[in-house]
Amino acid sequence: MQGRTLPKKPSESIRSLAAAHDAERLRLAVAGAREAVFDWTMADDRIVWDGATEFLEGHADIDRLKRGESLRQWMGEKGRRHLALVIGDEAPQETSFEIEFEGASAMGAAWFEMRGIRLPGIHGRAERLSGTIRQITERKIQAQRLTYLATRDELTGLLNRTSLRTELAGVIETVKAEGRTCAYLVASVDRLATINEAYGFGAADEVIVAVSERLAGALRESDIVGRIAGNKLGVILGNCGEREIALVTERLRGTVRSDVVATRAGTVAATISVGAVWLPSGAASSQEAMLRAEEALDKARANGRDGFATYVKSPQRETARLRLMNIADEVVAALNEHRLVFAYQPIICARTREVKHHECLLRMKKPDGSVMGAGQFIPAAEQLGLVRLVDRHALEMTVAELHANPRASLAVNVSGTTTGDSAWLQSFASYVGANAQVANRIIVELTETAALNDFEEIARFVSNLREMGCRVAIDDFGAGYTSFRNLQMLHVDMVKIDGSYVKGLAQSRDNQIFVRTLVDLAKNFNLKTVAEWVGSDEEAEMLEGFGVDYFQGFHFGEPDFELKW
Repeated sequence: MQGRTLPKKPSESIRSLAAAHDAERLRLAVAGAREAVFDWTMADDRIVWDGATEFLEGHADIDRLKRGESLRQWMGEKGRRHLALVIGDEAPQETSFEIEFEGASAMGAAWFEMRGIRLPGIHGRAERLSGTIRQITERKIQAQRLTYLATRDELTGLLNRTSLRTELAGVIETVKAEGRTCAYLVASVDRLATINEAYGFGAADEVIVAVSERLAGALRESDIVGRIAGNKLGVILGNCGEREIALVTERLRGTVRSDVVATRAGTVAATISVGAVWLPSGAASSQEAMLRAEEALDKARANGRDGFATYVKSPQRETARLRLMNIADEVVAALNEHRLVFAYQPIICARTREVKHHECLLRMKKPDGSVMGAGQFIPAAEQLGLVRLVDRHALEMTVAELHANPRASLAVNVSGTTTGDSAWLQSFASYVGANAQVANRIIVELTETAALNDFEEIARFVSNLREMGCRVAIDDFGAGYTSFRNLQMLHVDMVKIDGSYVKGLAQSRDNQIFVRTLVDLAKNFNLKTVAEWVGSDEEAEMLEGFGVDYFQGFHFGEPDFELKW
């Protein structure tokens, strides 16, 4: 019997097989997840690796990573700092950790995520680290892209309005604390609508990009530039005396006008007008500074192109500013307290006189019970950057009403300011996509002037909406400069004839000719037409004779807080 190995008991064999099976199952799971498992003992600084270690070989020498010191070097400075905190912890109990780091690699930047548990020894010091490492480069790049899109203007790559305002707030606080001065400028590309008409929307975008590059090249490294609207750029001069503002502005205007802009459609002679405010004496906050620079810009443009003006305090403007700020406060309070509501106005079929859908007209219910129309607060919301919140609230209310009322079809407006924000347009389309079951009952109304700005972006937005089943209408058509050729390129479904051409139609021969011409052109492009401000049966019969498809106006139904059919 000596020298012979006693056979294992059946229970021991079963346990061994089960353990082997569990180990294999764990190995397959880790390999499938493309994670490498590590076990690092502090005493000998040795690391045992297992699992999907092959993905590490493209980024590091796996044999060298069997020593802790080599792993530290591979992790980079930021990763080493975090790892040192984990190892240096002297908690007596086991603690989990998670570290993201950029690994040194001949193949370029690669990001990894280390997750594990710290096992303490007798005195609480780390005795062993065990866990997994996986590559997260794609996720990191996507996160960085989302961050970029949230802070940058997609066309120019400059800061967007929100980010520039944040930077301006920081600069104002800094100069206040240090007893210095700075300035904020708004530069507007002159006559961009004319460039659109003459050269096309692609050329206008090229001009905006060229102007932004020229301004950025003429500024100091400490200055900051961003795009705050379709044709407007904001500039922060971080250290600037009051007398220097005019000199800097003249240099910037000269840089733009000094040479033509070469576009694919031809050469364009571009100029800018500039409004400026000196800080901090001219404004106490970034919001106030942006508003006052816009006031100065309006003054600069009053005399034509290539103008310049600085903000000068006046009692009248100060009163208007305070009123604007008060309205903005009311808008924010109304959003928080759900006092922004809809009044629904019916859209009538011209042939049958039946209600086909309703337009959602925004109203603000004030705490005292009175009601404020959109025209009383939307302009302030646009100037102060609040209209994005208002438009999103309007969309959510529209979708909620459509879910609650399966018979309803509703038209919701998107403001002109919002259409210049590509990230917002994407979020709008995403929200509609998430509620696809009601999308075919949504009509999105864009103003004609909004369609002129960022034409290519608006065209993509319209295309996305129509693919999801929405209809798109151009509101106030005839009040701006959009051609039917542009409407054809946008692929909208209907146009709403501006009410100023419909009011008193029976008494105006010129308006009759204009409306009939619009309707005939619309029919040639297979566009439905809606006549706004229809005020009598006489006007309705005349419009029906012209071929108008739908009527909207107090004669057929005033806006009502209750949706009626």
